[in-house]
Amino acid sequence: MRTLENIRRFRLSDTFIEPYKTAEVPWGPLGYVTFKRTYSRRLSEFDPHATGTEEWWQTCRRVIEGMFNMQKQHVFMLGLEWIDTKAQATAKDAYDRLFNLKWTPPGRGLWMMGTKFVEDRTAAGLFNCAFRSTRDLRIKGGYLFAWMMDALMLGIGVGFDTEGANSFTISEPDFTNDTHIIDDSREGWVNSVHMLLDGFFFGSRVPKFDYTAIRPEGAPIAGFGGTSSGYVPLKELHNNLIEMYSAKIGDPISSIDIVDTENLIGRCVVAGNVRRSAALAMGAYDDRLYLEMKNDKEKLYHHRWGSNNSFNAVVGMDYTWHAEQSQKNGEPGYIWLDNARTRGRFKDPPRYDDVNVAGFNPCVEQQLEDAELCCLVETFPAKHDDYEDYLKTLKIAYLYGKTITLSNTHWPETNAKMLKNRRIGLSQSGVIQAFNKFGRRTILNWCDEAYAHVQKLDDEYSNWLCIPKSVRMTSIKPSGTVSLLNGSTPGIHFPEDEYYIRRIRFSKDSQLVEPLQAAGYKIEDDEYSPNTICVEFPVQEPYFQKGKKEATIWEQLEIAAQYQHYWADNSVSITVTFKEEEGGQLKSALEMYESRLKAVSFLRYQLTGYKQPPYEPITKEEYEELIKNITPIQRFEVEEQGSGTKFCDGDSCEIQFDQ
Repeated sequence: MRTLENIRRFRLSDTFIEPYKTAEVPWGPLGYVTFKRTYSRRLSEFDPHATGTEEWWQTCRRVIEGMFNMQKQHVFMLGLEWIDTKAQATAKDAYDRLFNLKWTPPGRGLWMMGTKFVEDRTAAGLFNCAFRSTRDLRIKGGYLFAWMMDALMLGIGVGFDTEGANSFTISEPDFTNDTHIIDDSREGWVNSVHMLLDGFFFGSRVPKFDYTAIRPEGAPIAGFGGTSSGYVPLKELHNNLIEMYSAKIGDPISSIDIVDTENLIGRCVVAGNVRRSAALAMGAYDDRLYLEMKNDKEKLYHHRWGSNNSFNAVVGMDYTWHAEQSQKNGEPGYIWLDNARTRGRFKDPPRYDDVNVAGFNPCVEQQLEDAELCCLVETFPAKHDDYEDYLKTLKIAYLYGKTITLSNTHWPETNAKMLKNRRIGLSQSGVIQAFNKFGRRTILNWCDEAYAHVQKLDDEYSNWLCIPKSVRMTSIKPSGTVSLLNGSTPGIHFPEDEYYIRRIRFSKDSQLVEPLQAAGYKIEDDEYSPNTICVEFPVQEPYFQKGKKEATIWEQLEIAAQYQHYWADNSVSITVTFKEEEGGQLKSALEMYESRLKAVSFLRYQLTGYKQPPYEPITKEEYEELIKNITPIQRFEVEEQGSGTKFCDGDSCEIQFDQ
């Protein structure tokens, strides 16, 4: 009888791996540092006698072996044909193309694929993002917010809507003298919030919470990685929710209550006031109270930073007021949900195989049903020699995405959506670099022809795996950390400038600081955060023609529309940067592109005025002066593992406030 235990694990041979141990990796200017800081796991996790952390060849091996082992288990458990020689050949090509950074899994995959946590507990950690609708809040109650909290604690970014507003009246809980000892686990935290919210939603019993079993701050967390924040953030969340809802007993639950609840949960999950969030709220276009809720600065800085707020736009609506708001602070974002439900690529006729789409992930490149997750994969056209080379990479990227859909999560309703839809998001980064290297028309032709190629791949591999074809397969994600590995521009966005400083922040006690200083990088204390240092990395942009300050809103929107036309059957994630003199054109731009896009957001382009901004344009002379003092780092000998990656790893997924 075949069981998972008696299926021999897929492995690449040591002979194949050996040359890669000393091979040169085509890192970008921040590539190796980003890898060690974010994705490199402790070797002792896999071998108790090993020391140090993964090098790139080891991470690639963990990812590729984990990917093909997942395929092999699926095939063997269904009694299907597995040809090991064919799998080995494909896996070797996948390894080589990953090692040479022609494609990558999402940051989630680089961090979690091939780990015991994914294989023994839940594969949810492999997915980037999710969406949950609150339309059934009256029935499901606190479970919906508990689900969101569970996802956020697994590093999954969550989009959610305000459909549950006004569906029931907030009740007074039955507070009891019973004591509930909160288990020292993700599940323990989530269950406590579930119980508390059900008290206010249904008037049910709420015990006294005992936090003594929760491990102290700084203690290591096995499995997923990281360190404990202690019990304080959870206790603060309980107190914040009690204070908020106690003042509203007898009132209908509002859209603001829904968003505040998720934002307070997000504040707890990113404990320590790091001021990062990966959540997207989607409200109604005419809900002014919701759309203006970030005007309350006290609540904004306490918890309302916890989501990017968008609304369900309607083609033909009046955008005057909303465009004025976008000029002020970059919100709200615009989501044309009906476009998502009825269109794949805009080149193709309307299609109605995805009409149950309820919303989007936080970066809005994936349209999703309620409780559905998304798996993204990144490719880099500019890192290829020609179209044929790119197609070979695209096959590997497709296989990774499709393989992830073979896995199950611990949420039954999510598994039901995932197993049916098999949605993936094959993305491209460095698009502007590819335009500049090969020509815009050439790359758009690549997109059109490659999309047809992906359809054929899905026919072939879905038949082999005996699973449904994917309902949607192509996207443009905003990227971020992953694109730093090989020095690509993120998604379809323009580079900052031809020469610029990219600043990365590290904890003062990070083991990476000393070798960075010895290598000649400029390091100084962070002006805003204690116990933090700021490292400057000088960057020269390859294939440069223009940067953000030269690109008009019209060029940016047209590129997004072309990619929605030729490539993305999910969505194109774009934050259009506009200069002050272009602000008055946003309303007209929305009217012109509302029928060619599924989502868009805007952000004013300006020099921040902050000290130590993440990006700072410099001159060629300044770049050359900085670079001559730097010796590239070939290897970090440290025991400190990467921090892991949460959510979509893209800047547009999170809001950050300098303090």
